[in-house]
Amino acid sequence: MSAEPHVENPPLDWQHEGHILSAEQKKFYRENGYIVIKNCVPKYELEKYRQRFQDLCEGKNVLRDMTVMKDISIANSEYVQGEKAVTKVQDFNRDPVLFDYCKYPAVVDVVKDLIGTPKSNLVAMHTMLINKPPDSGKLTSRHPMHQDLHYFPFRPADYICCAWTAMEWIHRGNGCLVVVPGSHRDPGRLLEHEYPKWEGGVNKAYYGIQNYDSSMPRLHVEMQAGDTVFFHPLLIHGSGANRTDGFRKAISCHYANDDVCRYVNIEGTMQEEASREIIEIAKKRLRKFGQADDVDLNFSDLWRVRARAVNGKRANL
Repeated sequence: MSAEPHVENPPLDWQHEGHILSAEQKKFYRENGYIVIKNCVPKYELEKYRQRFQDLCEGKNVLRDMTVMKDISIANSEYVQGEKAVTKVQDFNRDPVLFDYCKYPAVVDVVKDLIGTPKSNLVAMHTMLINKPPDSGKLTSRHPMHQDLHYFPFRPADYICCAWTAMEWIHRGNGCLVVVPGSHRDPGRLLEHEYPKWEGGVNKAYYGIQNYDSSMPRLHVEMQAGDTVFFHPLLIHGSGANRTDGFRKAISCHYANDDVCRYVNIEGTMQEEASREIIEIAKKRLRKFGQADDVDLNFSDLWRVRARAVNGKRANL
């Protein structure tokens, strides 16, 4: 059962060049579900994000609504600390340094070309700074092949886009993104997800596509620092383990076109299990700050709290 609403939406223009992208680039995204823009974010911006990440690893000025995550293989270790321990900083929409990424003009303008027009109002819905430390040997630094829409209670999918920027050289050895070009156009659309049955365990909320067909043609997206891949929320993608002695950092934001997107009811759909787990994670955070455990949390309301306008006036999300 799908949560995709059956409504008429304003058509996206794939025939003409955009403010930033050529017509050929827009066509490539439409057909493949992703596009890489080289040198999209300058290194001096990336250095600001890197320094803020280091501060968060040391526990400096961690905002209340942020989630700082550790890999399952070392989550309870007293010996692995700092940058080697933290795998992800999530929900940085209120952070004055990291949210600058979501507002960066070169990123925002490309997103508008893909899911709207130069006048579209964008909302930053989901933000992450992802760090892959050297794998512990259990291959838990992998991320199973999945579709991001599995986590989102808002639609339509064509008006949602992720910007994912490499903060350093990202290659097959340290776990670059792997995408299945064109998979966002599959007739099945949103596929069934579940936790993979990996021997070394799997990180919280790292769902993967059920019965994933590994024979589908995949592409390893190797990137230099500042390169940015923009991709559709139905694109099948994942990443490998970091088999090097270094790190693999990227910063990302999922945008929604606030002029078009609306929340949908995902009760009774294949997304319900993930929504319950995310609500439990939110309740755990509330307990940490001494708030009532009996708060009635709605999945859409959690996203309303996370969301932040990037430009214009926030209206629907």
